[in-house]
Amino acid sequence: MKNFDSFGVMIDCSRGAVPNIDGLKRFFKMLSGMGYNCAMLYTEDTYEVGGEPYFGYKRGRYSAEELRELDAYAASVGIELIPCIQTLAHLNAAFRWQEYKKIQDCDDILLVDDERTYELIERMFASMANCLRSRRIHIGMDEAYRVGLGKYLDRHGFCDRYELLLRHLMRVCEIAKRYGYEPMMWEDMFFRLTDGEYRRRDGIHFPEEVIKKVPADVALVYWDYYADSADYYENMIRSSKMLSDKVWFAGGAWTWGGFAPHNRLSIRRNELAIPACIRGGIRHAFFTMWGDNGGECPYFSVLPALMHAVAIAEGMTEDQMREKFRAVTGEAYDAFLELDLPNHIFGENPMVGSANYSKNRLYNDPFLGILDLNAEGADGGVYPEYAKRLHQRAAESAGFGWLFEAMAYLCDVLEIKFSLSEKTRTLYAVGDKAGLRALAENEYSECLARLERFYRAYRTQWYKVNKTYGFEVQDARLGGLMQRMKSCRERLLAYCDGAVSAIEELAEPVLANDGGNVPSWREMVSANTL
Repeated sequence: MKNFDSFGVMIDCSRGAVPNIDGLKRFFKMLSGMGYNCAMLYTEDTYEVGGEPYFGYKRGRYSAEELRELDAYAASVGIELIPCIQTLAHLNAAFRWQEYKKIQDCDDILLVDDERTYELIERMFASMANCLRSRRIHIGMDEAYRVGLGKYLDRHGFCDRYELLLRHLMRVCEIAKRYGYEPMMWEDMFFRLTDGEYRRRDGIHFPEEVIKKVPADVALVYWDYYADSADYYENMIRSSKMLSDKVWFAGGAWTWGGFAPHNRLSIRRNELAIPACIRGGIRHAFFTMWGDNGGECPYFSVLPALMHAVAIAEGMTEDQMREKFRAVTGEAYDAFLELDLPNHIFGENPMVGSANYSKNRLYNDPFLGILDLNAEGADGGVYPEYAKRLHQRAAESAGFGWLFEAMAYLCDVLEIKFSLSEKTRTLYAVGDKAGLRALAENEYSECLARLERFYRAYRTQWYKVNKTYGFEVQDARLGGLMQRMKSCRERLLAYCDGAVSAIEELAEPVLANDGGNVPSWREMVSANTL
């Protein structure tokens, strides 16, 4: 690729969904066909580490044999598989086990300066060195907001946290060097501990005493999925290059936030980011596919965004891009973009940013209605047409029918579920028991039937691309939703029959709640702590 030496992807394998081997091989082949030459599997604790039986326990971790198989296949299609691990924070899943609570500073952060921490990190490197041939490695180290403020503070008292971070980084780099690795890391902690925040529109000017302490042998990764102007990216690139002459850029191919992707948003952001990288002399870039809050959206869903990123980097025309997409995937580019539809509640063309309306309206409780006011002006009327189109795409697709089918059945559910809480509350407010009975016997019952169909289609999709681990979370969430729908239906009928005199949740007014960007299932279903 003329403008980049490294152009790749990062696939989240740590937020519930662990991609299976067959799916990844198919994906790597498509990436190679598009023009990508590297990939990272983001593994917090989802890989086998010798001597650490609880690391990735019951999480679907990759075995050493699986990693070697993936590495060999990736190499055969021209993809360098780069290890991508965490050596400071984001280890919350591991910390559920007593073995690792001993080295938990606070939150999801390892305890710096404790030798057990470095024994674990040494074993991480040994495992990756034994499985993957690349000698580039991503060591993480992002978002350790409270490093040194938990168990470390209790043991050692307050310290210069910038010095603490650097001391830990030097230890990790020493381990990396023993295995012949060239490390890279997310750069945000240098910004946060210097200025208190990351991703500033005007960038940041680092004092010389900060710059000279950054290790010369570690590359820094500027990550940004949010900036909305070219100058924002350019200023951040300039700031990053003050710290190091080895800077990578990480953009986003939005798979996080819910069941449906955000290809359009990814394209709009990367149209600004990639040219800024070229102008700023950034020669290494990759695009993240995070799986926050359950890994619900499969990585295949953002193939259009990934193809578009290549097109920008290589200067393709729109026609050339569409032709290449069909040649690589066997599918029509514009048809694949329709996977975005479930979140476009105001119609197909108005942009919705990163709002996850489809997920938060799916899980919005019929009685509590916590999210009733997060989409004023929309009533779910778009969903019958969306469902029809996506079912048709599923029938036409040669190799991705399962992907379109799951989104089609989601739209079938949302045709009813989107405004079910508001309808229930409105009828209750005017004491219309006949209307509530009809709603309970018809809409509630039909919604349950449609939920069952969506559940089965979504389960098929999950098993197509992921290991079976992690779906227990989806079983609990979707099963809980169906049981809650049954419970609410029964209570409505009891109210209509006079068996209960009131439904307290429906009597309490609903307050506005965070627009369409409620990030977590637990914040959608209840005001209680889950």
